[in-house]
Amino acid sequence: MSSTVISNDPRRPDKIVKYKPSIHSPLNNGGEDPTPDCMNVLSMIFSMFGLMMKLKWCSWIALFCSSISFANSRVNDDTKQILSSFMLSISAVVMSYVQNSQPMTLPFM
Repeated sequence: MSSTVISNDPRRPDKIVKYKPSIHSPLNNGGEDPTPDCMNVLSMIFSMFGLMMKLKWCSWIALFCSSISFANSRVNDDTKQILSSFMLSISAVVMSYVQNSQPMTLPFM
């Protein structure tokens, strides 16, 4: 009875091909996602511009980038660097509003 089940099986084991990721695949770089590191660097850059140039929109972009970096980080990433970037962006937002309490205006408006 088991021979009839095997003979009616539509699967073809000789046609099975094991998946191999291509050279250009994003999965081929060891499974690392560059998004948290990129957002961490952008957060530091925008927070420095927000602090030095007193640009509120740069400070808010820094906070946005640092929250993306914090959300996409892994457990084994450097938490000190991510948290310092997050705190730097928060301090940039706070200091830009302490220096000038007027509402934010965008440069193109």
